[in-house]
This record gives sequence, C-alpha cells and structure tokens, in this order.
Amino acid sequence: MTAPVRVLVCDDQPLIRTGFATIVDAQPDLEVVGACGDGRTAVDLARRLRPDVVVMDVRMPVLDGIEATRALAGAGVPDPVKVLVVTTFNLDEYVYEALRAGASGFLLKDAPVAQLVDGIRTVASGAALLAPEVTRQLVGRYASRISPPDRPADHAVLSPRELEVLRLVAGGLSNAEIAAHLVLSQETVKTYVSRILTKLDLRDRVQAVVHAYRTGLVG
Repeated sequence: MTAPVRVLVCDDQPLIRTGFATIVDAQPDLEVVGACGDGRTAVDLARRLRPDVVVMDVRMPVLDGIEATRALAGAGVPDPVKVLVVTTFNLDEYVYEALRAGASGFLLKDAPVAQLVDGIRTVASGAALLAPEVTRQLVGRYASRISPPDRPADHAVLSPRELEVLRLVAGGLSNAEIAAHLVLSQETVKTYVSRILTKLDLRDRVQAVVHAYRTGLVG
C-alpha cells in the first residue's frame, strides 16, 4: 500500500487552517502531519517533520509566506520542500514573489475542494501547479520586472525542437495544446519538457517560464 502524501498546513486564520486540515485528512491518500499560523513556525515544522507538501498562506505574522517559502524551497536550499501557495488574491505581486521564491504553484483560497486536493497531489508528484491561463496573465503582468540572469543561459544544450517547446511553455500552453500545435502526442511533449528541465537544471514548469523570460528567449 502506498504511503499517504504528508501535508503541513500553514495559515494564520484558524478557521481556514482547520478547514484545510479537515479537507486534506478526509482524503485516503493524504495526511496532515502538522498545522501552524505563522511563517517562522512553518519553517521550523517543515524542517523537523519533512512533509511532502507545505500548503502555505502568503500573508502571515512573524515571517510571511514568501520568506518562509524562500527558506524552505529557495535557491541554494540543500533539500527543498515542495510548497503550494494559497492566497485570497489572484495573481497579486505576493504570489509572483512566492513563485520566484521557490513555490511549486498556487491556488486561490476559494478554489473547489477537488482542486485543492488535486493540487496537493500534483505538487507532491513533482509537477508544477500553474494553469496555462494563469501563466499567460502572470508573465504578461510581470515579465518586465524579471531581471536578466548573472550569466547568459546556454541554450545550445537544447535541440531546436526543445527550444520550440520551451517557447510554447513560456507562452502558457498546456502539454495538450503544445501537442496539438506541433502535431505530437502528449506523452512526447511531456518527454520534451522533462528533458528541458533536466538540461537547464530547472525544477519545474514555473521555473521554466521565468527562465525563458529572464534569458530573453521570449518577451
């Protein structure tokens, strides 16, 4: 029997925190291993309990969700924890900064229950939770703020087809949309995306989008 996905719930509002925990614990394949109401405690608990996924609010006392995410999943963290950001605000700057801090995705707090639990499963599996339409809005709103990298990216490691797929990913297309556009199977597109992430040393689709804009591949 497969072990359940272990989840840490972090939200400063007790009612929401309890609600999330109740929803998660009701799933046979998910298990709440802890809950807290501030970012500092979230970091401490995550480091101690090593959950598979941290469900993280953005605005919290002591240490906000962005800094907590950076401490758990940011650049240079030796053993990063997967973070799913939940927020009341759709695509506000806090969410953008949380993604740059290392979050694997985000959801709105008013998302349906099924979307929350599926989101946790998605992030736990190692995939990024960032809907294509959200990607389009996100990069459209914030692309001008993404600073260039310290050194130019070596896109020579990518084949022409992989570069094409990366551009489409950055444009907010889903694997199904990319497959239709390039007349490929979705499994083939998934393989291309996996190769791109490996070759460019990127963790997930979110990082691939930001990378494409920062390096001028799209923009």
